[in-house]
Amino acid sequence: MRRRSVLALPALIGALARPAAAQEAWPSRPISIVVPGPPGGTGDIIARGMIPTLTQALGRPLIVENRPGANGEVGTRYVARTPPDGYTLLLGSIGHFAINFALRPTLSYDPLRDFDPVTLAATTPNVLVVNPRTVPATDLPGLVAFLRSRGDRASYATSGIGSSDHLTAELFKSLTDTRMQHIPYPGGPPALTDLIGGNVEMAFFNLGNVTPHVREGRLRAILITSPERSSLLPDVPTGVELGLRDLVVTSWQAFAVPAGTPAPIIARLNRELAAALREPAVVSRMGDLGFNVTASSPEEFRTFQVAEIGRWRALINRQGIRAE
Repeated sequence: MRRRSVLALPALIGALARPAAAQEAWPSRPISIVVPGPPGGTGDIIARGMIPTLTQALGRPLIVENRPGANGEVGTRYVARTPPDGYTLLLGSIGHFAINFALRPTLSYDPLRDFDPVTLAATTPNVLVVNPRTVPATDLPGLVAFLRSRGDRASYATSGIGSSDHLTAELFKSLTDTRMQHIPYPGGPPALTDLIGGNVEMAFFNLGNVTPHVREGRLRAILITSPERSSLLPDVPTGVELGLRDLVVTSWQAFAVPAGTPAPIIARLNRELAAALREPAVVSRMGDLGFNVTASSPEEFRTFQVAEIGRWRALINRQGIRAE
């Protein structure tokens, strides 16, 4: 009996230790923020700008991991398959959390089933811009007349099939009963370069990407897709002002964690991320990029996300848009 008791002692100690380990305070080690895009992109800039505040608030280092590839699918899938322990966050965009799901039936992750929402981080409108050397129009009626006179020979640039700028242009076409040829590019920079060079005639781009070009006369802004005018381009009217009531579109970034992450960890992340997003330096940097800080509750983000998926899926089906 004495020998059995001695042999059982290690097992008893292990059993007693396990609850203590399970209750280990979070966080106890570094946290990764995965950005499913390259360094220097919008998500990367936002994540790195928040690192100092988050590191101080959580008392642990935060690391930005760039995992680009397959329109963001590589990095997003990676996070979906990591343990739901609060040590891996995804900072994704409208494409990763909504459009890809609506556009690609074979997507290797489900943004609703595979992730728990944390917070909507930031939003930015798109701006309809034209090359002033190839498009004589200076306002919406003039542009619509120009497009109709060109039939389907007019062209618009995008950063790729299924991108926010692509779907915004398709929405514009459906609202104005116009036709244009879609010229997709492997990203925003080459599309913007060709627009400025006159190889395509128009495009919808994020506010921050075109503001300097509009101010310096290389591009002409026709309208902006925000509900109200932007202080960056105060003379540019909104689509709503011009009678396009449904042309309210934002490109957005948001944080999520793998599904099953404990609720207390999500609540803490939401609180600390919201505080970091509202830091004056972060707000200022976001403003320079054309983004508005939109810290939300997890529930508000999920409601918004579901609405976005439904909205873009309806447009994709109506316009017959197909992934590459």
